[in-house]
Amino acid sequence: MKLGIQSAILDGMLLEEVIDFAAENNFDCVEVMCWPKGKAERKYAGVTHLDVVGFDAQDAARLNELCQSKNIEISALGYYPNALCPDHDEAQIYIDHIMRVIDAAHLLGINLVTTFIGNDWHKNVDQNWPRFKEVWGPILAYAEQKNTRIGIENCAMFFTDDEWPAGKNIAYSPKIWRRMFAEFNTNYFGLNYDPSHLVWMQMDHEKPWEEFRPKIFHAHAKDVRVDQGKLDDVGTMANPLEYHTPRIPGRGDINWQNYIEKMKSAGFDGAFCIEVEDSDYEGSIENRKRALIESGNHLRQFIGS
Repeated sequence: MKLGIQSAILDGMLLEEVIDFAAENNFDCVEVMCWPKGKAERKYAGVTHLDVVGFDAQDAARLNELCQSKNIEISALGYYPNALCPDHDEAQIYIDHIMRVIDAAHLLGINLVTTFIGNDWHKNVDQNWPRFKEVWGPILAYAEQKNTRIGIENCAMFFTDDEWPAGKNIAYSPKIWRRMFAEFNTNYFGLNYDPSHLVWMQMDHEKPWEEFRPKIFHAHAKDVRVDQGKLDDVGTMANPLEYHTPRIPGRGDINWQNYIEKMKSAGFDGAFCIEVEDSDYEGSIENRKRALIESGNHLRQFIGS
């Protein structure tokens, strides 16, 4: 298992600085954010540590040389838009950029892209399914052509009122993952598994390791705290941020010793990247760095050598 960081929380730092930070703090890898340059569409999005537009073989060689010199791997290239949004012209912009990220991952020899499926949040799963097949068939075919796997994060993307009622990522539950992988039965389609999302949705966050281990290409380390008193008051139909708060590992409800034992038992030896969305650490870049360092210290005691 390789302990790493997701770069989004280090917005404002150059990629070279992110890699230096990872090396100096004994991390193994970095999931590098590759949003198009421009204004972020939401919190923790829009971070461009690697601009894939115009990225070529020479750029890839330079970046690989830098990573090798620091003994840091790039675990995946991350870009998390809504490729199924109801505005098809907008969706096409996202789809086109996913293709560019696939190209960059192939050039780097990383061969892994982390992203969302997307969702038209005004429709149910069955109503979304024809569009899912239409959009993702060509993306997955292109990824296979480029020998690059796609790891889908299991976040429902329902945190703000404009994402009501169904969220902006369809791939949020084991039942849906099972259906996705039956629809596209390819070794290039899997998960970037984050346990915190199952916690706030009141599901067993350890159980997926039993069934989906072969499909878990990449993993996130993020914690969450559910306020049971608030949940008792508002119920699960409320906006989820009314009853839960993202936290760094060790400050939420996940027992990381038990969880990491589950990962080990499943034989996971891939990248396990800390993702920070803990508002208590947002005040400055030093606080955000501290969040990653404290998370790493908490997790290492269970990962071991």
